[in-house]
Amino acid sequence: MAQERRVKKLQSGQVGKGVTTAEEATSNIEHLPQVQEDMASQEDMPGNRRGGGRGRKKLKKLRQKVKAAEAALEAAQRQVAETPAYPMARPAQMRRRHWGLVASFVLMVLAPLAAAVFYLWAVAEDQYISTAGFTVRSQESSGATDLLGGLANFAGNTTASDSDILYEFIQSQEMVESVDKTVSLRPHYSQHWPDDWVFSLWPDATLEQMIWYWQRIVGISYDSGSGLIEVQAAAFDPETAQAITRAIVSVSQTRINALNEQAREDAMRYAREDLDEALEQLKGAREALTQFRTRTRIVDPAADIQGRMGVMNNLQQQLAAALIEYDLLRGTVGEGDPRLKKAQQHIDVIRERIDIERQTFASTNTDTGAVGEDYPSLISEFERLTVDLQYAEETYRAALTALEVARDEATRQSRYLATYIKPTQAQESEYPNRPMLAGLVGLFLLLTWSILALIYYSIRDRS
Repeated sequence: MAQERRVKKLQSGQVGKGVTTAEEATSNIEHLPQVQEDMASQEDMPGNRRGGGRGRKKLKKLRQKVKAAEAALEAAQRQVAETPAYPMARPAQMRRRHWGLVASFVLMVLAPLAAAVFYLWAVAEDQYISTAGFTVRSQESSGATDLLGGLANFAGNTTASDSDILYEFIQSQEMVESVDKTVSLRPHYSQHWPDDWVFSLWPDATLEQMIWYWQRIVGISYDSGSGLIEVQAAAFDPETAQAITRAIVSVSQTRINALNEQAREDAMRYAREDLDEALEQLKGAREALTQFRTRTRIVDPAADIQGRMGVMNNLQQQLAAALIEYDLLRGTVGEGDPRLKKAQQHIDVIRERIDIERQTFASTNTDTGAVGEDYPSLISEFERLTVDLQYAEETYRAALTALEVARDEATRQSRYLATYIKPTQAQESEYPNRPMLAGLVGLFLLLTWSILALIYYSIRDRS
């Protein structure tokens, strides 16, 4: 029974499933001789030698199983022999490319960083900061301006635009030249050249190079909403830094005064031009009205009409009285009485005069006593000339008042520079910021080296 189990094990391990690993094949090879010995001992048993049929069948089956196991073992051995053998991985070792990568890291990162750190802490000179803050203010005016309802504010509010102009002016060439005349920028900032070549200015720098260096030593912070301007100047000693900020404030004040003076001159010029134009318009209106009166010989058509209407009313009254008198005479005297004829003549003359007077209102015939033009046209023209004269007078008054207000504004400074932070003097250096600069240099070198290493390995893998 033990032999049968071993043979079945060989068959189940080799024939049924096949050899999967070299260890299983070796184990089956070790079990096969023992199985053969068991079969030989089985044949030598007394029962088997006596030729029992049952024993011979078992032996026959065992021999068949052993042959099948041997065939499976041979196939497993061939399979193991054909399977390629992979060597075991050796311990990791530094190769040539690894040493090159380390060397590049030392040359491109560590060495430049060490040089930068040495320069910042051993060579770079200390710099001191002076701060000044100011803004452009506009003086609020009252009195005549309020009475005119803002008529004098034709120039508008220019405080914000003045701050914008001042912000650009501080960075301009004119500001650099003005401060250089006061502080002597080139000798101060070139005194440490060429030792501190990073933060110093070369002695033979041109004006354009001075403007470029000005952007490095002067920092400007500007809030367009509030109009506040803050200036920081860096120098190798606190006195020079403070002198630079003072010069910036002084030159800025001069610039604002110049802008203010120009604005006042413009306002006065515009006010005078408006006054001259209003005066010419007033003269023209008065001259047109004078020509109308000379041509028509009527000072006031309305008054002239009222006078003529008075004449008409008087004639109407006389006509009524003459009619009454005529009626009384006709009742007391005969038809041929000369007084009736005279009364009738008197009535006819009054009526004729009334007709003539009525014709003069709408007639252009001068024979009837008219002025050569109809009264409706005369009244219309007179009213138009009167309105033009009134408008010209009001315009002249407004222009005259605007000139007075502009002259009043010109007597005082309407815009000025308000300093809310006076130029400060530092007690200790703040720049250069050595830890931050060293960190930035190290980060930049590390990123550059990493990018170059990735590019190298990418090209190496593709090739």
